[in-house]
Amino acid sequence: MKNTLHISPKETINAFLLFFVIHTNQVAVGIHGFQRLIFEDAKHDAWISVILAGLLTHIVAVFMLKTLEIYGTQDLYGIHLDLFGQWIGNFINALYVLYCSAAFFTILQNYIEVIQTWVFHDLNFKFIAASILLLVCYAFLGGIRVIIGVTFFSFVFAIWLFPMLSFPLQYTEFRDVLPFLENDFLDILKGVHSMTLTIVGFEILNIIYPYVKEKKKVSKFLHLGLLVTTLMYLSVMLVSITFFSEGQLNKTIWATLSLFGVLKLPFIERTELIAVCYWLLIILPNLCLYLWAAHRGITRIVKVSASKFAWAFISTIFIGCILVESRTQINSLNTYFSQVAFYIVFVYPIFLFLIALIKKKFTAKRRNLNEEG
Repeated sequence: MKNTLHISPKETINAFLLFFVIHTNQVAVGIHGFQRLIFEDAKHDAWISVILAGLLTHIVAVFMLKTLEIYGTQDLYGIHLDLFGQWIGNFINALYVLYCSAAFFTILQNYIEVIQTWVFHDLNFKFIAASILLLVCYAFLGGIRVIIGVTFFSFVFAIWLFPMLSFPLQYTEFRDVLPFLENDFLDILKGVHSMTLTIVGFEILNIIYPYVKEKKKVSKFLHLGLLVTTLMYLSVMLVSITFFSEGQLNKTIWATLSLFGVLKLPFIERTELIAVCYWLLIILPNLCLYLWAAHRGITRIVKVSASKFAWAFISTIFIGCILVESRTQINSLNTYFSQVAFYIVFVYPIFLFLIALIKKKFTAKRRNLNEEG
């Protein structure tokens, strides 16, 4: 097969680590305020939209995995080159690199906005951006195993944040989720579409799959990661619907952070500030993985070292942070990225699987004819 991907045994990872990769790459800044966006479409049935969005990720993940299994040890970039040839394949690879870069930029911009709004109101955003970018660059240059380690410790160190959301339960009214299916099913589907920005991230499977040792166990840990993410978002959504009134939820931009504010500790006056600062550990794997995925794509197009690419990448992102800083611009960024991400993450993998399957059958048929001839 053309453009075979050569992976050192030192770069491979155990299959169980895929659970942490998938889960941590799905949980980013979107969880801060996804409730309002879904609630605007589906109202009190927003929790149903979350469930359907979770089911959709499982379905699309199956198509992704089936495509990768056809090619064995090849990643998405290599599949593009094999299916579409060098010129078209590299063009599609370049577009996917741009998608990874846009995902990186969107996550970073949203987190910087949260930091400035909730914690450091007067701190220059350039300093925040530069600090995070240097940290991401340092982790990226350590290699894929260091990045996987970041995802593991991100999950372990941040898991305590989510049980804290149980404290608002004493102020909730669970009758607010009734009646079921109050809204049109079309509105519920609109809510599913609005979940795009929040639930994407599992497409990293397309790039990291060749690095997993036990290919037979990939499916189990992939779906386990997706399930845990869905249950997390569902829990947060149910707590939000039953805690906030309809008017409050329509106006609260960062509902999850507001829920953290309910918890009062003797030694901490505002726990949501701790959550915001601690969230850097949660978005760090997202940024590292998308940077790594972008680098994997660039190396298929041009030969460039990891260090040169990393410095060029973070410099470009830093310039972008200077140009896009207002709330209006960030909202537009989120909207455009969400629209593009829906087609790249949820639609394109199905199309790609059909193309790969057709080529596989055509190649097998041609091979049989040659053998008979």
